[in-house]
Amino acid sequence: MADDLIVIDIEKLMFTTEGKIKLTINTEVNGRELVALFGSSGSGKTTLLRILAGLTKPDRGFIKFGNNVWFDSKNKINLTPQARNISLMFQDYALFPNMTVEQNIHFAQTIKDFDFVNNLISTFGLSEFIKRKPNQLSGGQKQRLALARALARKPDLLLLDEPLSSIDFEMRLTLQDEIVQAHELSQGTTIIVSHDVNEVCRLATKVLCLDNGTITYNGTPDKVFIDRGFINRNNCDNGYISKIRRNI
Repeated sequence: MADDLIVIDIEKLMFTTEGKIKLTINTEVNGRELVALFGSSGSGKTTLLRILAGLTKPDRGFIKFGNNVWFDSKNKINLTPQARNISLMFQDYALFPNMTVEQNIHFAQTIKDFDFVNNLISTFGLSEFIKRKPNQLSGGQKQRLALARALARKPDLLLLDEPLSSIDFEMRLTLQDEIVQAHELSQGTTIIVSHDVNEVCRLATKVLCLDNGTITYNGTPDKVFIDRGFINRNNCDNGYISKIRRNI
């Protein structure tokens, strides 16, 4: 969708354990894609996510979502996270410990939509836990709650920062279904940070590989991983990619 095209042209000096690295990104993301940011620790994945969310300010550059300019260093434009209509799901989920499941989801909404919240609660299998607080939930339930809360504000852009990094392997496979479902429910664009090749191949329609702050490879999982011999085609051929592409 042309109205949802994200144009990114930014620079940001990062301070990592390996020293100073300049994050230099010049790329475009089509509307309704599920894009994976892939790369080693310190390559700039999370920093780029935070820049898109409006939590970190680039040193220079330009970010445009559809017809709206989110950041423009020349014209001194830098929209707040609230003005960008994004949802960012952190690695630790950042749930409010003093709120119930239901309250956590409702809190995310600027304009209250009780029917939509009830639908999210049902969709993510949280109906019997609505009065529980986060410390009374399992890891998988917390992840579902975090996804439901991220979707509650009906974001144009859903940002997921390694949402499955603390989940065991079996649960990880199950919850990848929830990522696909969240993307389809949002009817917007999703960008997920991951360092797991199989996960990226299973979920993403497009991959941006980052290394030392720059995009080294850019394309479909087939092009980036399979055609370059990093993963066996049979391991990636599970229907997820074609399933998502039918919806964009």
